[in-house]
Amino acid sequence: MSLPEKAFPVSWDQFHRDARALAWRIAGAGNGWKGIVCITRGGLVPAAIIARELGIRVIETVCVASYHDYTTQGEIEVLKEVDPKLMANDGEGILIIDDLTDTGKTAGLVRAMLPKAHFATVYAKPKGRPLVDTFVTEVSQDTWIYFPWDLGFTYQEPISEGHKG
Repeated sequence: MSLPEKAFPVSWDQFHRDARALAWRIAGAGNGWKGIVCITRGGLVPAAIIARELGIRVIETVCVASYHDYTTQGEIEVLKEVDPKLMANDGEGILIIDDLTDTGKTAGLVRAMLPKAHFATVYAKPKGRPLVDTFVTEVSQDTWIYFPWDLGFTYQEPISEGHKG
């Protein structure tokens, strides 16, 4: 599989550092979090790291599917709702965690479920950025992020040989 022109491959080490940086930013935004609602599947890994760093024990999922073929975003489908107990008071005191906000479609859907929650993503693209409260790194809308759980070890062609990424 060839990488698109604007590819942003992220290693496990880099993702872990970025998720910890997100936890650091969230720690400065408040305390006394009641729990985390992570958007699956991308939010599972950063939610585990953030829960550890902030001492949060309650982790819930909202299961949303929008990338059905791994390349283009399609219709959003909610596969599993948030536990109603965490939705009390519109999600006040809850952290919503995801790996990325891209177009903002998923973020908008989940934000509507928990309008008073604090929404944080590791990475943000311009269209989705206004829907999140905290993020670590912004990338251009036309950049494709390759997360470590989507990658395997392969030979990388040198830049001088025409590889762009």
